[in-house]
Amino acid sequence: MKVVVGMSGGVDSSVSLILLKKKGYEPIGVSLKLPVWKSKFNQLCENICCTKESLELARSVCKKLHVPYYIYDVSKEFKKEVVDDYFISELKKGRTPNPCIICNRYHKFSKLLEFAKKKGIKYVASGHYAKKVKDVKTKEFKLVKPKDKNKDQTYGLSLLKQIQLQNIIFPLSDLLKSEVFKIAEKEGFEIFLKKKESQNFCFVSNKSIPKFLEKEIGIKPGKIFDTAGNILGTHKGVHFFTIGQRKGLSLLGTYFVKEKNKNNLIVTKNKKEVGSNEIYLRNTNFISNNSPKKIIDIMARTRHTKKLSKAKLVPLKLGYKVIFKKFQNSVTPGQFCVFYKENVCLGGGIIK
Repeated sequence: MKVVVGMSGGVDSSVSLILLKKKGYEPIGVSLKLPVWKSKFNQLCENICCTKESLELARSVCKKLHVPYYIYDVSKEFKKEVVDDYFISELKKGRTPNPCIICNRYHKFSKLLEFAKKKGIKYVASGHYAKKVKDVKTKEFKLVKPKDKNKDQTYGLSLLKQIQLQNIIFPLSDLLKSEVFKIAEKEGFEIFLKKKESQNFCFVSNKSIPKFLEKEIGIKPGKIFDTAGNILGTHKGVHFFTIGQRKGLSLLGTYFVKEKNKNNLIVTKNKKEVGSNEIYLRNTNFISNNSPKKIIDIMARTRHTKKLSKAKLVPLKLGYKVIFKKFQNSVTPGQFCVFYKENVCLGGGIIK
């Protein structure tokens, strides 16, 4: 059976292709060509997902394994859908976006499935650490935590729809990252043992984002208030800050951003004041075709780096509310709250 494998030039996607070929699949390697912010201020000269080095690595893996390889140019679509219509739009509204989650659903997997369809192929595969399990009763597919809990990427895949998940294969679901490296070494790809994995947004480096925001949105000065209403200083625009941030405020003493109020920042010295145990969601996605109609107990996190916490998911007339058992620090509008039932990722929504 043929399967399109998304190739980033990294160890995870490469080992995924190796494993699929060993299992008898006929893999076809595909790298999505993405754009990068063209500026002297951007520390990414090329998109990290498709640098010349990454594309050459992906090509060499496919060549060594006698697998067809393609580069699918989706630069224009990515720039419009992920960068302009989402990333910049959310920042202009004073929210903190998560472009990688949006990319996974609306771009990365959509484009891989689009390419596969053009070739008459049903399935696509990726090097994500996640697992897909078919429910015996409902026949629906569930997104489940992988064996390697330290590399669990289900948070970033929480917006996938059933129609997408049913055609996706996760070859690394039952492997630890250390095992993936051993496979790469055994197959003669020692280069991956030295290759550093980037944590940047693939369009613009993290350190370059302030310059990017300055160009795309501009400088929009506002006031900085403490919780008592006293003016402490000024800032150059709320889009440069996120909830819980302390750097860049240029204030005497240590303060944390507690709230954005129109074009003003409200700060506090007490970090425990930054957050909430009750949040409201918009654009909530459920991977199953059935959304909860009554209150259910869940485990949830408000950022991918946070630990899962006990909570209740409450259906409302419009949207959903999540009530956490414990106070959640730095809850940020625009970020995603993702929820689980045991090891199953149910879905997620954007924090209002």
